[in-house]
Amino acid sequence: MIEIRKYDLNPITEIGQVAGICWGADVTNQDNNYKRGLECIENNHGRVMEFTDIQLIIDDYSARVIRELYTHVIGTSRLQSSTRYIDYSDFKYFTPKSIEINGEAKEVYDNLMQNVKDTYLDLLDLGIKKEDIGGILPLNSTSKIVLKINLRALLYLFNLRTCNRAYIEFRELMLELRRELMNLSPEWKLLCINYFKPKCKDMLYCNERYSCGIAPTKDYVRELIEKDKLGGNNNE
Repeated sequence: MIEIRKYDLNPITEIGQVAGICWGADVTNQDNNYKRGLECIENNHGRVMEFTDIQLIIDDYSARVIRELYTHVIGTSRLQSSTRYIDYSDFKYFTPKSIEINGEAKEVYDNLMQNVKDTYLDLLDLGIKKEDIGGILPLNSTSKIVLKINLRALLYLFNLRTCNRAYIEFRELMLELRRELMNLSPEWKLLCINYFKPKCKDMLYCNERYSCGIAPTKDYVRELIEKDKLGGNNNE
């Protein structure tokens, strides 16, 4: 579950206004601010995109995905639900699809999670503090965070984590976030449709070591360019 707490209603216009101040432009005209903001995004002027951000609550995703989200440190601030004060004796957890569709594997998996819950309760009954028990929680137990992220970091996050090779739960998080952002305003909808997508959709090739196959690899494109150069030389 994702809940948007705070956001700029018109992020494109906002960054266009900031850019206009630095350019000595008339920033009282919102239409011009909007056009200027789009130009900044198209030209990848990332610094101005740091002047608009959103705050959101992310819940019911695994601590594993939250930990991966924390690798994106630039342009973000976050707070996470405490394992010191919250009782996790009946924690919820994420089940990967490969386990969900395998009856025997799911039984083993669910039994493990129940054993952790039972152990948590046993330790509580023995007078152990929650902060000392929290370490037994599995990475697939769900967690809740409050995240603040600016537009530049958000764009980068979508470029990387909507890739077909990103971890499935992380992709599901990004797709849910995209759906929520689409409903905020026409400017957010435009960003979602045109910019919040895998980087290969803009680059027209994949620059990763391993490609999912949707876009040609960087080496393949380079080879085509070299062949084109050679063909051009032969025609002279």
